Amino acid sequence: MEMIHKKTYARFDGGEGVKSLPGLCLELLAEQKKAWLDLRKGCDSFRDVREREVSCGGFSVRLQYNPGRIKSSLAAVGEKGANERQCFLCLDRLPEAQKGLLYRGAYLILCNPMPIFSSHFTVSHVEHRCQAIAENIEPFLQLISAFGSGWTVFYNGPKCGASAPDHLHFQAGPSGQMPVEKEIREEKRLTRMTRIDGVLLYRVRDLGREVVTLVGDDPVAVGDAFKGFQNALKRVLLTDEQPMMNIAGFREERKWRLVIFPRRKHRPDAFFMEGEARIVVSPGLIDMGGVLVTPVEKDFERLDAAAVEGIYREVSLEAETVEEAIDAMV
Repeated sequence: MEMIHKKTYARFDGGEGVKSLPGLCLELLAEQKKAWLDLRKGCDSFRDVREREVSCGGFSVRLQYNPGRIKSSLAAVGEKGANERQCFLCLDRLPEAQKGLLYRGAYLILCNPMPIFSSHFTVSHVEHRCQAIAENIEPFLQLISAFGSGWTVFYNGPKCGASAPDHLHFQAGPSGQMPVEKEIREEKRLTRMTRIDGVLLYRVRDLGREVVTLVGDDPVAVGDAFKGFQNALKRVLLTDEQPMMNIAGFREERKWRLVIFPRRKHRPDAFFMEGEARIVVSPGLIDMGGVLVTPVEKDFERLDAAAVEGIYREVSLEAETVEEAIDAMV
């Protein structure tokens, strides 16, 4: 408890009369920029990020040259790598100057010193516990509600994008940053697959990777539908492990929306090549959402539509498997 107190800038418990969660987070960001040099440097370097759009077959992707993300992109995320390093999200290993917003006594909302967005937060559990989503879908949905419209909360699976795969955490940033946020609202792309307890499940077409959305006005039902989808995937994949996936969550008026990217692998084969053949891309939720982060300049300059489409095709779960899992839910 002493360490939590030491690392707490402010608290949010959801009571009436308190500042909004986004308001407190932005206040935290402003104060941390003053007190924490590494964060200030990271935010300053973000202003020099370069972006360019790549038009692919039926969808677009924005490449982001962000050299500050090189450490995250190259992170050893396998079980061996996690066991050999100290967990940088544990309270006693946070930088001396880093403080956070204690959220409902269970999570510490921290400013990300290697931002992909202008306001980029990591929501880390105060205890060192596994990065798992099904058993934590309720606090995930509650967090989406607390941030409210205008914000995106997201989750990276331990084997497909989480740079701290052994410590439970989510992330949050402003909405409207990823191309997929607009694309999933285009009626022509949506194929309604089923309705479960008032929750609609859609597949989104023509995005070059598999995308499943769950939409409902009852967060409990949305959470149950998600767990049903994950369990169906486990049965189809013949595994007891959590299926690989990235998830974005939105609160829009009375609707909760989950956007799910089922995965079959984390990094494309080109990541493991040597010399000029290597492409340093390590797709997590933001990349799957259409902002492909390239920390190496030559990759930013040379990636074209065919290469981007190939990366998505390689790391996304096959359409047939996703369809089979949805059919298994009914």
